[in-house]
This record gives sequence, C-alpha cells and structure tokens, in this order.
Amino acid sequence: MTQTIKILSLGEMAARVDAALAEQFQVYRDAELGLEAILAEHGGEIAGIATRGRVPTTAALIDRLPKLEIIANFGVGYDSIDLAAAIARRVVVTNTPDVLNDEMGDFTIGLLVATIRRLPQADRFIRAGYWAEGKAFPLSATLRGRSIGIVGMGRIGKVIARRLGGFDLPIAYHSRRPQPDVAYHYYPTLHGLAEAVDTLIVVLPGGAATRNVIDAGILKALGPNGVLINVARGSVVDEPALIRALEDGTILAAGLDVFAREPKVPAELLELGHVVLLPHIGTATHHTRDIMGQLVVRNVVSWFAGDGPITPVPEITAALGCNLRRPA
Repeated sequence: MTQTIKILSLGEMAARVDAALAEQFQVYRDAELGLEAILAEHGGEIAGIATRGRVPTTAALIDRLPKLEIIANFGVGYDSIDLAAAIARRVVVTNTPDVLNDEMGDFTIGLLVATIRRLPQADRFIRAGYWAEGKAFPLSATLRGRSIGIVGMGRIGKVIARRLGGFDLPIAYHSRRPQPDVAYHYYPTLHGLAEAVDTLIVVLPGGAATRNVIDAGILKALGPNGVLINVARGSVVDEPALIRALEDGTILAAGLDVFAREPKVPAELLELGHVVLLPHIGTATHHTRDIMGQLVVRNVVSWFAGDGPITPVPEITAALGCNLRRPA
C-alpha cells in the first residue's frame, strides 16, 4: 500500500479511524483543514472518503472528486450519501452492518423500558429533592399486557425481536415484504400494524422512501395507550405531528434517540414530561464504535489492495455487480 493514495476524512471521523487510515494512506481531515481548502488543493487526487454522515456526501461533492473510488460510511445508515451519483460514477459505497446489531438491540430495549416506566423522570424526581420531601413519584404505565410492533424487520429489527422474546409479549412487524425466517405476524401495511399494537418500535432506514412514514394517521391508529420508540432516523417521523399527538394525548409517550434536525431538538419536545430524549447514542459504546471503525478501515484497505469491498451496501452490489474489484 502506498501513502500517495489520498483519503478525505469527512464529518469528524473518530480519531482512531483516521490514525489507522494514516498508516497506509494520506488522510485529510475536514474537521482540521476545512473541506473547501482540501478540495481546492487535493480534490483532483482524492480517491476515497471515510465519512460519519454528519456532512452529506452530495452529488456536487462527488463531482468535485474526479478520482473518487470508494465512500466508506461509519454506521449502518447511509442516507447522507447520494447513492445515485455514486452509482453513476461507479463509486463503491460501504457501511458497517452487523457489528452493531447486538448493541442496538440492547439499547432499544433499554429505551423502551425507560420510556414506559419513566426512569429518567424518576431520576430527576430524586435529584430535585422531591422524594426527600416525602412526595411520591407517580405510578407509571407497564410493559405487562402490551403488544409490540416492529417497523423494519431487518438485521437490527430481528435482534430487537429476539430480545423482546424474554418479555413474553406478542410481537408483530411490518416491512417491505414478509421475512421467511421470521415467525411473528406480518402486516402488509404500516397502518394495519399500528392499529393492531400499542407499542411501535421504528427501525427503518432513512431516505426519501421512508420520510415521515410515521405521520398523524399512524399515531392516531396507535391510540391513546400508544408508545413510539424511534431508533432509526429522525426523518422517518413527522416531528410536528408527533409533538401534537403527545400534547393532545393521541398517544401516551415516546422514546426518541434520533431527530429530524440533529442536534437541534424542538423546544416542544424538551418541555414534554412523557418523552425520553437521547442524543443519538444507540451505538455509542467503546466496544461497538471500535469495531465499526475497524470495519471502515478494512473496507478502504481491502478496496485499494484490489480485494474488493468487504461490506458494500446492497444498492451498490445490485448496480455494479457482486465481484467488485478495483480496476488494475
């Protein structure tokens, strides 16, 4: 491997990833040098991008990198990358699937329990001194008797479902098509699933196809005992509709790890006492972020070694072929 291959590190990539890439490539970090400065001086020679998705990889950016060969995404979601532009240029796109499934499964169950049992609110109750004053924390809702609907039965959805199996709760799901290896009841429409359950866990990918699919109608179908858990993308939920549903009692509560305009969270959500808000930390453990970073590096190294990408996203495999290799 030669350090004459130039890599753009985009969107505050983890330092350990940049360090590992720098052992074999020349790495330019936009967080240090500024994207425009890097493009002006090195844009014509950059062959790879390592990105966290915080800065969109747009068609315009791809156009400014005539030698670009690979975009390695840190994370399973890659909706910040213009796939059509990448495919048109035959640029390979990779992500980090599977290595975060267990972490996301654990995290989602934690958020579900915290939301229904109001654990963060109880913590604040003690810290405010109310318990010491002799006040009693209000009774909460319960998981007992609930029915769970999972929106998106992919890799992560299946792990979440297995975790939920220990709670002895009925589980159903909606996805683009029935999953042959899944025994849970399948609903061909999202509305049908929302009508059938009282707890909706959203694990959909982001992008135009799923934008605002959780809308006012879905929330109304979920009902006044309904709980919404979103660990997918903020874009899949109509945020104003969710705020109205929480304010007027259309649903009972929500647990949110993602938001439409991160890191900005609507003031209305901040003021609601029956919502658990988290700063997009589903995979934020040392263990999982380390192995995600390692997979980013392995994808880049494997590509430039001529061995092909390790985890290309499905659209790339479908468009460019299964045996992707760097041209000799």
